[in-house]
Amino acid sequence: MTGRIVGLLVFIAAWFALAGRLDWWQGWAFLGVFTLFSGLLFWRLYRVDPGLARERTQPAAVAEPWDRAVMGIYSGFLLVLLVVCALDGGRFHESPVPAWAQGIGWLLLVTTGGIVWHVMVVNAYLSSWARLQEDRGQTVIREGLYAYIRHPMYLGIILAFLGLPLVLDSLWALIPGVIIMGLFVYRTYREDHMLQAGLPGYAAYAREVRYRLLPGIW
Repeated sequence: MTGRIVGLLVFIAAWFALAGRLDWWQGWAFLGVFTLFSGLLFWRLYRVDPGLARERTQPAAVAEPWDRAVMGIYSGFLLVLLVVCALDGGRFHESPVPAWAQGIGWLLLVTTGGIVWHVMVVNAYLSSWARLQEDRGQTVIREGLYAYIRHPMYLGIILAFLGLPLVLDSLWALIPGVIIMGLFVYRTYREDHMLQAGLPGYAAYAREVRYRLLPGIW
């Protein structure tokens, strides 16, 4: 826990150094909301579902090789996105986002928060990595949003990376944001095939719930 707090403080210092000012209110607002939400979510997980909390912190060694590659690329583009937001939204203001569009960004992030909270309540097997959890007795989840789409968590993440550049006042940051969104569409495709091939009952579930991310589209 101490290491995570120190890491967060180092990140904040570096991020605002890139922004060149401490009065970048968009950065503070995002950090505050994100830290509060993450803290409440993991507090609930450790109290109500410690097994899922442990699963969410599994090392990359448990993942499929292709997923380790995807998440490595994701980490790189996430860093690029945060750097662009600090330099553009905080320091240079090369592509400012209108207030109404920042409001849409916050709406997208709030929607993401609702989706993430919901799926962590209904899906006890929501790993951070693409893997078949035979060690945990994984079964197919059909409740809540899973009755309509097969990968609601990834839908939430995609919405987050559409909203984050808007919230942080940088249209330029939409470029790495869109790349990250594409990575999660690809991850959805690969993970869905993995589950259909290896998780008992998932192929039948996929025939019942036809859409991976967007009802009526895909």
